[in-house]
Amino acid sequence: MSSRSLRARLAALPIQSLATLAAPILRFPAVAGGRRRVFTPQTVFWMFLAQVLGPARSCREALRSAQAWLCDGLSVSTSAYCQARARLPQDILDKTFLALARTLRERVGALWMNRFVFVLDGTSLSMPDTPANQALYPQPKRQRPGCGFPVMHLVALFSLATGAVLAVAKGSLTEQERLLWHQLWGVLTKGSVVLADRGFSGFAEYCMLLRRGVDAVMRLHARRSAGVRKIARLGKGDWLVEWKKTGACPKWMTQRQWRALPAVLRVRHIEVTVEIAGFRTQALTIATTILDAQAYPAECFADLYRRRWMVELFLRDIKITMGMDILRCKTPALVHKELVMHLIAYNLVRALMLEAAAEYGTEPMRISLAGALAAIRNWAPVLTTERSRARRAQHLASLYRCMAGDIVPWRPDRSEPRAKKRRPKTYQLLNKPRAEFREIRHRNRYSKALS
Repeated sequence: MSSRSLRARLAALPIQSLATLAAPILRFPAVAGGRRRVFTPQTVFWMFLAQVLGPARSCREALRSAQAWLCDGLSVSTSAYCQARARLPQDILDKTFLALARTLRERVGALWMNRFVFVLDGTSLSMPDTPANQALYPQPKRQRPGCGFPVMHLVALFSLATGAVLAVAKGSLTEQERLLWHQLWGVLTKGSVVLADRGFSGFAEYCMLLRRGVDAVMRLHARRSAGVRKIARLGKGDWLVEWKKTGACPKWMTQRQWRALPAVLRVRHIEVTVEIAGFRTQALTIATTILDAQAYPAECFADLYRRRWMVELFLRDIKITMGMDILRCKTPALVHKELVMHLIAYNLVRALMLEAAAEYGTEPMRISLAGALAAIRNWAPVLTTERSRARRAQHLASLYRCMAGDIVPWRPDRSEPRAKKRRPKTYQLLNKPRAEFREIRHRNRYSKALS
């Protein structure tokens, strides 16, 4: 089979149904230059996207899917496909992700008090233990060489209204999440609100956000006690206070930038008491730069900060449900491309969930992402093989109906402990390099001797 015929048949793979579904919101630009190959950049992009959306998420699975469709003509080796993935330009992938994120952001209006709310949090990702990955993303220092895996620090900025990821900042474990999120300030828009936990709260951050016209709603940092002076009582547990600038300049700022900040900053401290039957009563203080107590009563901040937990669910969806927790590529360049492809795939699923919610009048945040992902995986081949436009429209409506009907049960105040019920296998821990490790025989009957 000629390379021209292979290119033509690859362009008609079932994964191209993803392109049909995503046509209004997701477009991969044409990449000019280079010789004509069987794996064109457009084909590789959609194969890569189908790979991260698939249950196995391996290069072999993606290639076998193409081979099954073509029946013949492709090598069983994944080398050509992996080399084609490596040739995908990183900047084109980044622009594709940002364009999709911008489209999703523009499609949904304000959520809270007629204002757009960004919610952020940090997490970490693991990747294969290769010298190249270890050089850029070293493993934790407490682990011995050869016994751990490279770890990437990631700070993600989401839309609270849709759950779409709008921007990410990545770094090694030595780079703090609080510093990484400074790279995301360019995404914030004037008049919006940033919602985060107390790890991102600080005097300098609040001042810099106010300069951009962005308000902050975060939990008061545990060390923010000195230099706080009460100005006025705005209501029960609601105080207008002044934060005084200390003499210690943050390491990420220059002395000139630090001196340019105001000497005092006015902030609201809102005390919230959480009383849920069966749980320990908790008291927390929310620090916000929104000072208008008439337009923004204290009760609305308590409800907003409770929604901050949604970012934990967004990260669980993208890491556990969609498999981004452990990346598979063996070089940092490919790891970065795999990360962006996961973000694009996640936003694509969120976009289809929004379409289904709008079509059937369902709350988009109540639709199961795992159910939506399963529906997309199984409807994609059907949509491609169907040639009739009318039948395709029926299949698409059926897909949206299935997604909109898969609703997550409403379980307010349900206990969700971070614990595993299923016991792990009784394998030893690899606490030495492989060359030095010695496996203990009959490990099921092994018990460590008393010292």
